[in-house]
Amino acid sequence: MKRVFFKTFGCRTNQFDTQVMISRLGEFEIAKSEEEADVIVVNSCTVTNGADSGVRGYINQVGRKNEKAKIFLTGCGAITKGESLFKSNKVDGVFGHSEKEKISRFLKREERFYEIGDLEHIDTTVVEQFVGKSRAFIKIQEGCDFRCSYCIIPYVRGDARSQREDIILKQVEKLAANGFGEFILTGTNVGSYGKERGDSIAKLMKGMSLIRGVRRIRVGSLEPIQITDEFKEILKEPWMAKHLHIALQHTSDRMLELMNRRNRFKDDLKLFEEIAEAGYAIGTDFIVGHPGEGEDEWKEAVMRLKMLPLTHIHAFTYSKRDGTPSSTMKPQVPGDIAKSRHRELTQIVREKNYIFRSSLDSALEVLVESEKEGKYVGLDQYFNKIEIESERDIKGEWLMLESFEAAKEGNRGRL
Repeated sequence: MKRVFFKTFGCRTNQFDTQVMISRLGEFEIAKSEEEADVIVVNSCTVTNGADSGVRGYINQVGRKNEKAKIFLTGCGAITKGESLFKSNKVDGVFGHSEKEKISRFLKREERFYEIGDLEHIDTTVVEQFVGKSRAFIKIQEGCDFRCSYCIIPYVRGDARSQREDIILKQVEKLAANGFGEFILTGTNVGSYGKERGDSIAKLMKGMSLIRGVRRIRVGSLEPIQITDEFKEILKEPWMAKHLHIALQHTSDRMLELMNRRNRFKDDLKLFEEIAEAGYAIGTDFIVGHPGEGEDEWKEAVMRLKMLPLTHIHAFTYSKRDGTPSSTMKPQVPGDIAKSRHRELTQIVREKNYIFRSSLDSALEVLVESEKEGKYVGLDQYFNKIEIESERDIKGEWLMLESFEAAKEGNRGRL
């Protein structure tokens, strides 16, 4: 019986795609390490040139570590680098996103193969378990209709298309019956869910909330224009995680224009203040060092960032992605300056997060996910980690913590 090891790079969507493949293994077994695997499936990311390099480096390394294992490449990198890696005999098989549900068939093949598929497919697999996870990820859509100047993803994932609501709800029912209580909606651009047929992500979440066992629903990154009046109506629902991640990418309007973004700061500020007033923690994405980000743009960005009621940030130092408009833009921002700006940015939001946690006067609803060095770790409704001391095993439990300490490095509690 062949043993298969999965190496997953990149985003939550890729994590879900790996779970789809695991659920389709059939009679094959999951290997615990690369060394004991007969086949190594690399679910790749291609969001930057650096991501491509990381995938290539891993393939070279694992090929030396386990010479007998076959290496299959899938994920976004199958589109951009699959052909060259296949022709250079670095991998034994390449298959695109649309082909991953056929993995059992691929594992039985002796000959090398290259099946890239199409960019119109959406999975029908109902995932009933998430290996090693306390929370369940639900991929509700695929692809993106936005064309941000720095991003390659629409060209490797295709245009936005949505999973059928009945398939999603069936999956949630199965997972809830298997003990999962928290669900994270993910996809390439989750806020576009249902637009092609007049549905919406808010309507979908309402349907999910009616399923027995569903305690908390989180939603992945949303665009500001996707926070509609209908979505605002569900902010008060008890099953909503009190954290939203709304992708801004920058706070300078000139930079947003260069990035071909649809949001502008005046509207973003108004939206963030409204959501914060509803008691929510708010995260965002921010790209530092994009071409054209001069000192004036940076000073303006920092001033505006301080105005936003932010609690979390995914800050990225711009990394060139060949084939995108941004890759040819000038002037480039020197790496040392970009890194300095990244540090400044993250420190500002780290302080904002501490102030937010220190101001909380309500109980934390925590899903305990893991145990490390005698302390249990979980996430509260505001997407903040908390360490909990307990004499009994509380992994996998839901807790209401009335008493906790908001330390600089994170929340702490004791049972």
